[in-house]
Amino acid sequence: MTENTNIQPTEDQTAEALVFIGMGSNLNEPIKQLGQAIRSLSQLPSSTLVAYSSYYTSKPVGPQDQPDFINAAALIKTTLSPKSLLKQLQAVELNQGRVKKRHWGERSIDLDILLYGKQSINTAVLSIPHKELANRDFVLRPLLELDENLTLPDGRSLRSLLTICPDNQLQRIES
Repeated sequence: MTENTNIQPTEDQTAEALVFIGMGSNLNEPIKQLGQAIRSLSQLPSSTLVAYSSYYTSKPVGPQDQPDFINAAALIKTTLSPKSLLKQLQAVELNQGRVKKRHWGERSIDLDILLYGKQSINTAVLSIPHKELANRDFVLRPLLELDENLTLPDGRSLRSLLTICPDNQLQRIES
C-alpha cells in the first residue's frame, strides 16, 4: 500500500493565503464588539490570526443619523476558501447580534474580506478586493498599519489610494 502525499485541498480549503479583514461597529459598545470579533477570528478553523490594527473612529458613510463607527483591520493566514471564510465571518456577525436594518446603516459588527492573497473575485455574493476599499480611509489606514507596502491585485499601492481617498474625519484611538 502506498501513501498518497499529493492530497488536494477540499472545496472548502485552498493553499494557505494571507487575508485582510475589515471590521467596523457603531452599536452595542463598539470597542467591545471589535474585541470579540478579534477573539473570534483567532478561533476560526484552518486559520491563524497574525495581527490586527489599532482602532479608529470615523464618521458614517451613508445615513448620517447614526453613531460614529469604530474600525480596524485584521490579518489572518488561512486555508479556508474565500467562500468558506465568508460563511465563517457571517456566522461571527450573527453570533454577535448583527441585524441589517438599512444599507450602510448602523450595526453591532461588520466583517468584510478586503483582500485574499492576490486574488480578484467578483461574484453575486463576494467581491475581492472589497468594492469600496479605495474610497474608505477607515479601511486603508488600518490596512497600511498592518503592511505599509500593501498593493491591490492590479498593482495599485494602498498608500497612493489613500492620498486621493475621501476624508472621513478618521482618528486613531489611543489605548
